[in-house]
Amino acid sequence: MTRLNVSNIQHFSVGDGPGIRTTVFLKGCNLRCPWCHNPETVSPATQELYFEKANKTVVYGKLMTIDELLTEIMEDEAFYRESGGGITVSGGEPLLQSEGVADLLEAARKEKISTLVDTAGDVPWESLAQVIPFTDVFYFDIKSGSAEDYATVIKGNAERILNNLSRLIAERQAVHVRIPLIPNFNTSVNSCEEICQRLIAAGVRQVDLLPFHRMGSAKYEALGREYAYRSISPQSPQEIEQIAEIYRKHFHTTIEK
Repeated sequence: MTRLNVSNIQHFSVGDGPGIRTTVFLKGCNLRCPWCHNPETVSPATQELYFEKANKTVVYGKLMTIDELLTEIMEDEAFYRESGGGITVSGGEPLLQSEGVADLLEAARKEKISTLVDTAGDVPWESLAQVIPFTDVFYFDIKSGSAEDYATVIKGNAERILNNLSRLIAERQAVHVRIPLIPNFNTSVNSCEEICQRLIAAGVRQVDLLPFHRMGSAKYEALGREYAYRSISPQSPQEIEQIAEIYRKHFHTTIEK
């Protein structure tokens, strides 16, 4: 029986795709982004996080069957129908569990529920191919245009990521490229232009920019870990607009609110 390693399930999500959605966050990630705002999803192990200010302990990590997940997802069916929402599978990196994700998405599709996969794309193509038949939309995160940055900072494979992106687009999949704007990492003019050139080569036409935030700070404290971006301030609206102007020269560009 297929089971997925689930970090948590967020109902009534409005930031993980169109409409009202249920987002299934899976545990386990093969990247090590130092700004990650879901640090509890990186390790595949079950973890207890103690939030001192709220005097509350939360357990992240539970093996769930497809039937168990679908039952919980279907609780919000009426909201999906009314809003044009559906299910989003995120992480961590959900495609590290691609076989189970494909089973979950197929089950949702049978119930006529819209499906979305949020991935960083650093997986073998075969993992993407498993879920393509059951995925309406891919959210595809691009964090840098530099292979060196991916290798040294993010601990990922830029060429594999960009090749997967190119192939998804070539196969006419619905792909939304999303770029987190990370201060002192990928927001300089040179960094932005480098990303643009890699995306142009991949056939990208539209990008979504995700302004930096520190909403994961409490999770690092609860994990007993130092947050590398604890003292980094979010960009001002003016700074975000300047970055967006660079992308607008090449793509239809939106800024996530």
